[in-house]
Amino acid sequence: MPINYLSIQSPIISEIDIKKSRFITYLYPIETEEDFQNHLANIRKEHYKATHHCQAFILNDDSSIQRMSDDGEPSGTAGVPMLEVLKNNDLTYVMAVTVRYFGGTKLGAGGLIRAYSSAVSEALKEATIIKNITQTMVDLIIDYSQNDTFTYLMGETELPITIMDTQYTDKVTYQLAIDQDQVDDVYNRLVERFNGQLEWNKLGEQTVDIPVK
Repeated sequence: MPINYLSIQSPIISEIDIKKSRFITYLYPIETEEDFQNHLANIRKEHYKATHHCQAFILNDDSSIQRMSDDGEPSGTAGVPMLEVLKNNDLTYVMAVTVRYFGGTKLGAGGLIRAYSSAVSEALKEATIIKNITQTMVDLIIDYSQNDTFTYLMGETELPITIMDTQYTDKVTYQLAIDQDQVDDVYNRLVERFNGQLEWNKLGEQTVDIPVK
């Protein structure tokens, strides 16, 4: 199951204090540089009294766009360590902004590098990492009387299935995302379990975001 890329599922705000300086880190999933600029502008507006608004972001499936800024901190002490944390976690389509309120004690170059690296690392601990993969989308249509059996099957086995949507009409329709190389195996197992009493409609391939367990 090839993974197209890893990213984060939703925005995160995290704060650490180091020698009375506050480091507030914002993580956002983004798709474009414009997204980055819009989020940065909002953060700057909210924290207009802050000493620094240091930044890093990565874009594209192959992480080919990488940018960072020390925003007034000594060169290489903020943006670079922030970017390195994102890179070391193999993330893309992600941005980090760490806002610093200076607490009166200088940290030195080494201290700043550790502080900005830690700020992003701590924020990532709270994030849900997602993997973007290409899967086959299928509609599975079953009777209500079969629904408990399907629910039990999903709970007791490690079938490579993600339920993307459920529709309840005269029957139950599950939209499933399945590993491309597992579609036939999943189909055969469900046919066996339901004695062939199911409808199975392939919808094509689609990239989906699935939380990393």
